[in-house]
Amino acid sequence: MSILILLLVVLIVVLGVADIRRNLITKPVFGIFKKILPPLSDTEREAMEAGDVWWDGDLFQGKPDWKKLHAIPKAELSAEEQAFMDNEVDTLLKMLDDYKIVQEQRDLPPEVWQYIKDNGFFAMIIPKSYGGREFSAIANSTIVSRIATRSLTAAVTVMVPNSLGPGELLMHYGTQEQKDRWLPGLAAGKEVPCFALTGPEAGSDAGGIPDTGVICKGQFEGQEVLGIRLNWDKRYITLAPVATVLGLAFKLYDPENLLGEKTELGITCALIPTSHEGVEIGDRHFPMNMAFMNGTTYGKDVFIPLDWIIGGPDYAGRGWRMLVECLSAGRGISLPALATATGHLATRMTGAYSYVRQQFGMAIGKFEGVQESLGRIGAYTYSLEAMRVMTAGAIDLNLSPSVVTAIAKYHMTEMSRTLLNDAFDIHSGRAIQVGPKNYLAHGYMGIPISITVEGANILTRNLMIFGQGATRCHPYVLQELEAAANPNAEEGLQQFDSLLMKHIGFALGNTFGALWQGLTLGRFNSSPVSGETAKYYKQLSRMSRALALSADFSMLMLGGDLKRKEMLSARLGDVLSHLYIASAVLKFYEDNGRQVADLPFVRYSIERNLFEIGKAFSGFFQNFPSAVVARLLKTLVFPFGIGYKMPADAVTQEISDALLKPGVIRDRLTHLCFIGEGDEDPTGLMESAFIAVHEAQPVMKKIYAAQKQATLPRKIPMEQLIAKALELNVINADEAKQLVRMNELRFASISVDSFKPGVLSDNAI
Repeated sequence: MSILILLLVVLIVVLGVADIRRNLITKPVFGIFKKILPPLSDTEREAMEAGDVWWDGDLFQGKPDWKKLHAIPKAELSAEEQAFMDNEVDTLLKMLDDYKIVQEQRDLPPEVWQYIKDNGFFAMIIPKSYGGREFSAIANSTIVSRIATRSLTAAVTVMVPNSLGPGELLMHYGTQEQKDRWLPGLAAGKEVPCFALTGPEAGSDAGGIPDTGVICKGQFEGQEVLGIRLNWDKRYITLAPVATVLGLAFKLYDPENLLGEKTELGITCALIPTSHEGVEIGDRHFPMNMAFMNGTTYGKDVFIPLDWIIGGPDYAGRGWRMLVECLSAGRGISLPALATATGHLATRMTGAYSYVRQQFGMAIGKFEGVQESLGRIGAYTYSLEAMRVMTAGAIDLNLSPSVVTAIAKYHMTEMSRTLLNDAFDIHSGRAIQVGPKNYLAHGYMGIPISITVEGANILTRNLMIFGQGATRCHPYVLQELEAAANPNAEEGLQQFDSLLMKHIGFALGNTFGALWQGLTLGRFNSSPVSGETAKYYKQLSRMSRALALSADFSMLMLGGDLKRKEMLSARLGDVLSHLYIASAVLKFYEDNGRQVADLPFVRYSIERNLFEIGKAFSGFFQNFPSAVVARLLKTLVFPFGIGYKMPADAVTQEISDALLKPGVIRDRLTHLCFIGEGDEDPTGLMESAFIAVHEAQPVMKKIYAAQKQATLPRKIPMEQLIAKALELNVINADEAKQLVRMNELRFASISVDSFKPGVLSDNAI
């Protein structure tokens, strides 16, 4: 006992006396820390510091406050925004014929372009004081989603001016003169913007752009002024072929020190009229055969005045920070909106098709193989809508949560790819024949575009989600990095000493917390609600603690090598991502009144998230460089093994059944899906056939009963069966008429397009 007391006293002295602690513990650890975690570069630092830590911080640190999540206001449209949806948006949708736009015209019709410009579709993010609509992020997202269920080309055309580009950059950083010059024209549609970032040698690595600007004197409007001589070559620039104003990112140099002492100023953004001498636009790309305007821009020795820098000369070299702070709009609003639209359309149409299409005398939706895919479609769409609303809602809180928006971009586009593949499998031959009747084909063509833009998905998953999350969301790591980079060594050591003690306490808390939760399987964790979903909050809290512990061990053991262990760090990113997705689903369920009909969708979503978390941890432990540490972590987190499983088949079938019949849950889940009027539109035709088949079921039961009694024959064409049933008085004339109409709609809805000889060659590219 005396030895234990002595050891305790020594420990208290070592940790409690600052000078002793710094010499025996902090200095050696500080030296090791500097070696394993080298100081951040300027671009890395700016990327890390940009944006805000939000709910991702709670999840990463191991103690999510679920009441805080529930207290976040529900993102909803204002009366003005809803009116725009009900009027201007619906009018636009009725003007669109997506088959003609993509396959024949390869552009929006002139009247559609004019309607979009005249009615403020390019002005959603611009303040009303400049003539804009000043809509919320959730309105922006909802409008783009709704349009995308009708036409991806139209949605992208509307989306881009309201995403990363001149409008957003001007509002955040522009001088008053620049705002007054450009924003009214952008709001009125008189100016069409594009933003040129990507080039042949710089895709996802925006910091490596080769395009240059050199500060020098030159002629502008007949006078010699201080300006920039630019050379650029950009590609994949949406709206570039028709743009009137070009936002341009380039590296700025000042070899003659005309602005100051620095010769390399860094990435800079400027705004240039495309009519300016030397600016080249017009050439088009054809991304996956989609018709939205996308193309190249280049310029050689183009001179612009210095005050065309966005923000003016004071913002020379500050473009990288501007860009990473504003990328949240593309990652958090635009691409999630497109992904969610895919879910809304695929869910509603595939459910209807699965009921209308018959095989072996029954609806294909009754086959378990189809139910498996249809259930996944419905559950993914529920998660997509939940993430869309929660992520856009964060932006409406004046936040720029860079890690959250990266999670949304990657997982939502990947989920939409999966569910659309499922929709194609169910539709089979109906899906692969491109023509006016096909409502899935163009969305399928467009999926790879969403996967690759705003940071390719491989990069987003392997470098960004955990790479930023580990530094930004951890309560101490970023501050420790700053202490290590402090040029004043003594001051840096003092800062590090305080942080180290806190970090040790944080790590010990997570170690013992993870072990306790592993031993108790998280049963004693608190939950903000009772009922069926309470168990999910408890398990997510447990996995949050496990993430905090594993992340700390990873950074301690691997240091700077962790960011090069992309497959390993990506698995921890997957854990964080699925914690966020599950959080969004639970909040969505609560915000919508805990509807009983939603429970199968919630069960599937959360149980899949937990399964994916378990799978990510399994891969992490299996591939961790130190087998001893991996075994220790696995024992702490999962002492009885990883027990999470995919949802039971019964849950999948409940979701499938909900999509096979008209009802409130089907309408709520697909409320953004465009349904055309009349039988000429393929979505309207499928919906009409779906309703008709359902309404005809009481009459069909009479026929089935007569067939069972051998009064009516089996396996004869429907037209003959109806006529025979009428002849034998199994059904009356009105019922026969109803069945004839139902059968006409059913057959038309499952039919595919065919073209006369020569028709397709007329539209060949």
